[in-house]
Amino acid sequence: MARQRVVVIGAGMGGLVAALELAHQGVEVLVLEAGAEPGGKMRRVHIGNATLDAGPTVFTMRSVFDALFDAVGEQLADHLSLHPVSALARHAWTDSVQLDLYADTARSAEAIGDFAGASEAARYLAFCRRARLIYQTLDQPFIQSSRPNPVSLAARVGRRGLAGLTRISPFGSMWNALGDYFHDPRLRQVFGRYATYCGSSPFMAPATLMLVAHVEQDGVWLLEGGMHRLATTLADLAGQRGASFRYGTSVQEVLVRNGRACGVRLASGETLEAAAVVFNGDAAALAGGLLGDAATRAVAAPPASGRSLSALTWNLVAPTRGFDLLRHNVFFSDDYEAEFDDVFKQSRLPGEPTVYVCAQDRGDAVGSGSTNSNSGDSSLDGSRSSNLQGSDTVAAPAERLLCLVNAPATADDRGLDADALARCEEAAFNRLARCGLEIDRDTGHTLRTTPADFHRMFPATGGALYGQASHGWMASFRRPGARSRLAGLYLAGGSAHPGPGVPMAALSGRQAAASVLADWGDAHRAENGTPRDDSRL
Repeated sequence: MARQRVVVIGAGMGGLVAALELAHQGVEVLVLEAGAEPGGKMRRVHIGNATLDAGPTVFTMRSVFDALFDAVGEQLADHLSLHPVSALARHAWTDSVQLDLYADTARSAEAIGDFAGASEAARYLAFCRRARLIYQTLDQPFIQSSRPNPVSLAARVGRRGLAGLTRISPFGSMWNALGDYFHDPRLRQVFGRYATYCGSSPFMAPATLMLVAHVEQDGVWLLEGGMHRLATTLADLAGQRGASFRYGTSVQEVLVRNGRACGVRLASGETLEAAAVVFNGDAAALAGGLLGDAATRAVAAPPASGRSLSALTWNLVAPTRGFDLLRHNVFFSDDYEAEFDDVFKQSRLPGEPTVYVCAQDRGDAVGSGSTNSNSGDSSLDGSRSSNLQGSDTVAAPAERLLCLVNAPATADDRGLDADALARCEEAAFNRLARCGLEIDRDTGHTLRTTPADFHRMFPATGGALYGQASHGWMASFRRPGARSRLAGLYLAGGSAHPGPGVPMAALSGRQAAASVLADWGDAHRAENGTPRDDSRL
C-alpha cells in the first residue's frame, strides 16, 4: 500500500495536534494555513518591538498535553517552560471591593470568607465538591471520548441510565444552580463567568459548565514566551516528523470523488490529492459552502442564532497605575444579566461591559505589583518598560496588556458601527477607571480587534470564537464529531466535539487523527507496523 497523504486545512490547535500525531505514525501530512504562521485563534500581534498574545491566555488541563507529548515520544517539560500560578485571578467591582481566587481551594475559601462571610465560604467548598464531581463524571465518558449522544453518555455515566445524567446538572441554568451555592450576587458573577470560557451566557448555559471551576482549581500555568509558543512548538515537532506546512495558502474547495473527500483545490487553482482531509476550521464554513458545494453535506448547518460570543479586544503597550494587577484580572459590570441580554438577545455591544485584562508581564505575586519575567516575551527583557520601535516611545513603566469585552457574533449580518464601538470602548475603560485602574493609552501603541475582524480571520462565524454556544442541555451533543458525514473528511477545532478551549481543541485533533488511522484499517497499520488503538475513539 502506497504511503498516503493527509491534507490538514488550518494550523490552529486541533489541526496542529492532528498533524503531529499523524506524522508521528508515518503518514505524509501537508498542513495548509491561510495565515502567515501557526496558531489560528492562538494569535500573537506585534506593537513596535513588543510581542503580545491576542488569543487564549490561560493554560489549563496540562495532563492533556503531557499525554500528547508522551504519545509522540516527547516530554512536555523538554520543550515548554511552564510555571504554576497560585493566584488564579483578581476580581474587582470598585476601587475598594476586590476578591482574589487561588488554585488552593482552602485559600480561596478563606478569601471568600473575608469577602462575604463564613457561610459563603462554606457554600464555596460545597460548590467545589460539586464541580469536581461533574468533571470526574464527564471526563472519560464525554470529554475524552468520541462524540457521544445522551443515551450512550447515560450508559457510560452509570447504571441509572438517563436518570444518572442528573448528577452532572444538565437541565437547569448555570446561573440558577449557582444561586444554590452563593447568596452573594457578586460570587455568582465570579463563578458564572466560567460560562464565557465556552463562549456562552451563564443565564442560558447548563449548570454542567460549573466543571470549568474545577479545571482551573486543578492547575493554571504561565507559559514562558507566551501562549503562542505552544503553537510553534507543536508545528516544529510535526515538522521534525516530516509534516510539511504551507502558509499564506487558502483552500477554496474540498474535492470529492465517488462520495469521498479526495483532496483540495487552492485559491490559486492548484489541486492536491489526498487520502483524507482534516478540516481545522469552524464547521459553519463547510455548511455554508465556503469549501465547495460537495462539502456542504459534511455537517448540519448550525444556526446563526446559536453562535457563541465574539469579542472586542484591545492589545496595548502602555503604563498603568492605581490598581495592583495580577496576570488575570476581571472588572465586573453592575448588571450582569443586562450585559448578556445585550449580547445574546439584542445583538449589540453591552452598555456596561465586564472587562477582562491580561497583564502579560505580571505573574501572580499577590500584592507585590511585580512582574514575572519568565512568563513574558523576551522582547521586553523581563521589564515593564518598553522602548518601542520608531520615533515615539512609551514612558516607563509600560506593560503589555490584552483587554477584552464580550460582543455579539453578528458581523456578517448586523455589523457594529463606529459609534457603537467607540461607546463600548469608552464604557470599558471607564469601568477600569472606576475600579482604580488607569491606563495611559496611546493610539499608536494600541491594536483593536472587532467582531468584524474575527469574522474575516475565521469566515462563516460572524466573529464567533467558540463555535456554537453551550446553551441548553442538548447543545454539547449537537457538535459534530471527528468523523464528518462525508467519508474521508474529518473535523478538528473548537466547533467540533468536545468543544472550545485550548485543551478541548487539542483533544479534537487527537480524535481526528485516531479516526483517520482507524478508518484506514489494516492496510495502513501493516505498512507502518503499528497496532490499532481504539482507546481514544
